[in-house]
Amino acid sequence: MNWMKTRFLVYGALLGSAGVKILTSDDAKKAYTHITAAVMRGRDEIARTYTSLKENCEDIGADAKAINEKRAEQKEAALIEDAKEILAAAKEKGKK
Repeated sequence: MNWMKTRFLVYGALLGSAGVKILTSDDAKKAYTHITAAVMRGRDEIARTYTSLKENCEDIGADAKAINEKRAEQKEAALIEDAKEILAAAKEKGKK
């Protein structure tokens, strides 16, 4: 049984050594470089998309604010017109 454990330990060490050599090889370095470059491109694209989305949301917010201000002005103008009509009617009623 001890030989079995020793054999697994030796195999593990050999696989670990081979793994380190594979991970530090020139081909692996090239792969890491390409993967890192792809991640950076993705990050840049996400940043551009975020900026565009943020600008669009700001534009939408500004447009919505302008619409609400215009509606408030129209409502106020309608109230003033209604008040003028009520005053004119009261004035006419007072003349009679």
